Amino acid sequence: MQYLISVVDDGQAEAAGSDLSASAAEDAAIDVFNEQLRTDGYWVFAGGLGGPVGATVVDNRGETPIISDGPFLESKEYLAGFWIIEAPDLDVALRLAAGGSKACNRKIEVRPFLQP
Repeated sequence: MQYLISVVDDGQAEAAGSDLSASAAEDAAIDVFNEQLRTDGYWVFAGGLGGPVGATVVDNRGETPIISDGPFLESKEYLAGFWIIEAPDLDVALRLAAGGSKACNRKIEVRPFLQP
């Protein structure tokens, strides 16, 4: 089963005087974590995301698309990155997510992909 492991940035790094990106130590820990996911066969895909300042929202549910700057929701927390993993069950996905949380020093949300 595939799981989306979302990295949730709650602004604590910025409050401590850091910028939006991961520190050099966090980057190194994430690289180690990513390599372990690959080695153990859990890796599908991963990526970091720019901050919400660079977001654009597109809503084409009406007659004409509406395009607006900024995040969809105003929030102190935002999606900073993600992993997509292949794991046999939720327990394994949660164990891996705990390692990801430690590596990137951020909160993590785990969600299974819908099965066809």
